[in-house]
Amino acid sequence: MSNTSTLPSLANRVRPVAAGASVVDVHFLKQTPVFVLAEEHLLFAGDDEKRIAAHSGGILVSAGDGERIVTGGDDGRLVATNRAGEAKEIAADDKKRWIDQVALGPDGAVAWSVGKTAHVRTGKGELRSWEAPSTVGGLCFAPKGFRLAVAHYNGVSFWFPNAAAAPEKFEWKGSHLGVTISPDGRFLVTTMQESTLHGWRIVDGKHMRMSGYSARVRSMAWTAGGNFLATSGSEQVILWPFDGKDGPMGRQPKLLAQEEARVAVVAAHPKQSVVAAGYANGLVLLVRIDDGALILAREPDGQPVTALAWEASGQMLAYGTESGDAGVLAL
Repeated sequence: MSNTSTLPSLANRVRPVAAGASVVDVHFLKQTPVFVLAEEHLLFAGDDEKRIAAHSGGILVSAGDGERIVTGGDDGRLVATNRAGEAKEIAADDKKRWIDQVALGPDGAVAWSVGKTAHVRTGKGELRSWEAPSTVGGLCFAPKGFRLAVAHYNGVSFWFPNAAAAPEKFEWKGSHLGVTISPDGRFLVTTMQESTLHGWRIVDGKHMRMSGYSARVRSMAWTAGGNFLATSGSEQVILWPFDGKDGPMGRQPKLLAQEEARVAVVAAHPKQSVVAAGYANGLVLLVRIDDGALILAREPDGQPVTALAWEASGQMLAYGTESGDAGVLAL
């Protein structure tokens, strides 16, 4: 465990943001940090702070690509908000069921799910839908080609929205939730209901089981260059190596930044070998992967960290907490 009083600190350079509500996610639209609040609004925390009403109820999920933030709510609406703060409904469930998952893809494509149904709207506005075997647990576009990974009970289906062919199956018993694909497109990894990850090498479907967590993994991030997958779910940041042809098969992960509290959220620096980690006690650390060196970004105060994001150049880090405390650190 680190003694935060002896760590080098950048906490005094944090610009506090009064979110006023629980923060469920944070994204950057160019250089503007935007906090996704649990109820109705997005908070633009740039030079001119403003709150944009996007939903008429709770906001459940979000995704951003630097140009827009797409949110799904318990009002059954999918809303895209652009850099100017203009919120526009782009889809709505006809029965007003919750939007459970959302992902952004190439050429303006967006995917979302309602129950067992995954939808994709292409950049040209064409709508495609596919019925999964069970409730969709996670969505992720592949880095190459127009393919969508749909996580569900007993595995992942690789769906080609523009093709009539049946989705490619990656099977493993159990409930699969979050899903991610390595930046080079070679590996597929899911978080599971239990405290473990499962993965496949896409070319041959070979399995990878990654365990050792004290709780369910809720946050994953590929480090710069895709050499490691950083994960939450333990009292330390667990980084699985993906720099070889076999990924983590037969190899041990790096374990860094051990603390008394559990890691709740991770965010990888976009250019350097650094991960930001937010803990369940409010602590935020910057962790250098090469040697495990730590820099303090936020003192622990008992508020669980719920959101972390880097600006695209890596010059700013934004965080938010369950209790509505938020901040922006300029490096």
